[in-house]
Parts: sequence; structure tokens; C-alpha cells
Amino acid sequence: MSKKQKTDDLDIIAENRKARFEYTIEERFEAGIVLQGWEVKSLRAGKGGIADSYVIIKNGEAWLLNAQIIPLNSASTHIHPENSRTRKLLLNKKELKRLIGAVERKGYTLIPLKMYWKNGLAKVSIAIAQGKKLFDKRETEKARDWQRDRQRILKR
Repeated sequence: MSKKQKTDDLDIIAENRKARFEYTIEERFEAGIVLQGWEVKSLRAGKGGIADSYVIIKNGEAWLLNAQIIPLNSASTHIHPENSRTRKLLLNKKELKRLIGAVERKGYTLIPLKMYWKNGLAKVSIAIAQGKKLFDKRETEKARDWQRDRQRILKR
């Protein structure tokens, strides 16, 4: 998603559309991201993506892996930017303990849902999720098709 969308005073930078199809989402959290200067400029230009990214917990800290931030051509020459470097997520201790408990004990996974601007700061909405089985995905597709058909029928 390259263009920004405005929803409830949040400027959406990137959205993980596959997440709702691939996973059942249990609980959501909002986390800040530790970024470098060139990354902030690229995100303001809309050059970020979180389609194949995921979150891990290492040494009591949350890390965002595989999030793509494409550097601008006008970046400084003395900086060697990495597109998908590991970025630290900022959460408080209570939230981290909850995430650790869900991932280690219950077997859930952590996925980013969307990246957005909130009061001038880059934030990531992450979720505790569980992978869907094939029949669950088929059921989701059937429900989506039925909603589409219902809207067509009601429109006539």
C-alpha cells in the first residue's frame, strides 16, 4: 500500500492485509518503533511495507523483522541503509510480559497489522494471533463472497 489513508486521525503507512485471512486475531497492542533518520523520511514518503514481517521476543524485548523500508534516492552518501533490518519495538513491561506469556506458553504468534503515524510518531499495531487451518480460510472466503453477493442483491 503506497498511498496514505486517513482513518480516525491516523495516517496509515502500511497495512498487512493477509494477516486477517491467514490468522485469527486474539488481542491487539500498539507499539512504537525505533527508527533511524532516513527511515522516518522514507516512511513519510510512503515507502514502507509490512506484508511479510513478523515480531519476535528476544531477551525480554520485542523486535520487528522483515519490515521493508525502502531508502530514498536523496539519502546521504555516508549512510548504507538496510531495507529490512531488525527494528526494536517499544512496549511497556506489562505488555511485554503478556506477549511473552502468549507466545511461549500458549503457542500464539505475533504479527504486525498496520504501521501508521500517531501524533507525529511512527507506531505499529501488533496482534497476538493463531494460524488458521485450511477449512477456516475457506469459511472466511465463503462469508466474504456471501457478503459481496448480498450487497449486490440489496443494491437492485
